[in-house]
Amino acid sequence: MRRFLGALRFMTSLPLGRGEADSFQPQGMGPYFPLVGIVLGLILALADGLFLAFWSEPVAAWLDVVLLILLTGALHLDGLGDAADGLFSHRSRTEALKIMKDTRVGVMGLVSVVAVLGIKWGGILGLEQGRWLALVLVPGYSRAGLLLAMRFLPYGRPEGGLGSDFCRIRPGWRAFWGLGLLVACSCFLGWGALVLNAAFAGLTFLILWFYSRRIGCITGDTLGALNEVLEAGLFLALAAV
Repeated sequence: MRRFLGALRFMTSLPLGRGEADSFQPQGMGPYFPLVGIVLGLILALADGLFLAFWSEPVAAWLDVVLLILLTGALHLDGLGDAADGLFSHRSRTEALKIMKDTRVGVMGLVSVVAVLGIKWGGILGLEQGRWLALVLVPGYSRAGLLLAMRFLPYGRPEGGLGSDFCRIRPGWRAFWGLGLLVACSCFLGWGALVLNAAFAGLTFLILWFYSRRIGCITGDTLGALNEVLEAGLFLALAAV
C-alpha cells in the first residue's frame, strides 16, 4: 500500500499529503503505475458524467482533457514538450539528450503538445458505446506502457534524472499484473477490446522502436511523451469502433 500511495503522490496532484519518507520507493512503485492510471480514469469517468449533464459533448470532452492535465500536474505534458524538442531536432544522440534537459520549450515541443491534446480531445469526443469504461481504462494502459519502456530500453542519463531511480532495475514480468488486470477489464468493451489491445501493442512497439533508433534509450521526458501519445492514440482508436 505504501508503494501504491507513493506512486499516486509522484504521478498525480491528488491531495494525499506528503507521506512518510520511506513511502517513496521508486524501484517498487513501477508495478502500480497502471493502477494509478485506473484511479485517474475513475475520476475522469465520474467527472465526464457530470460535465455531460451541463454541457454539450465537445465542451465535456475538452473539460476531460483539462481535468487530466490538472490531475497529473502536467507532469507528462512537460516531458512531451522536452522530448519532442530533442527527438525532432535532427541533432546527434548526445545533443538531443542535452536539448531535452533545457527547460525552455521550442517550436516542435509546442506543436507536439497542441497536436496531442487535440487528438485526445477528438478521441474522447468520438467515444460512444463503452465511453465510461474507455475513460477508465485508457489512462491505465498509457501508464502500463511506461513499464514496457522500462523493461526493454535502458535509462540514458548516467548522471541521473527524474526517471533514473525507477529504471535502475528492469521490471520482471511479474510486475505486469496491472496490465493483466486492464486486459481482463477490456473484455467488457466487446469488439472494442480487440481494437484497444491491438492499438496499445502497436503504438507501444512503434514508439519504443523509434526511441531505440533515435537515441537508444529512455529518459524521464521520453517516458512522459510515451504516456501522452499512448493516451491520445488509444482514445482515437476507440473512437473508430
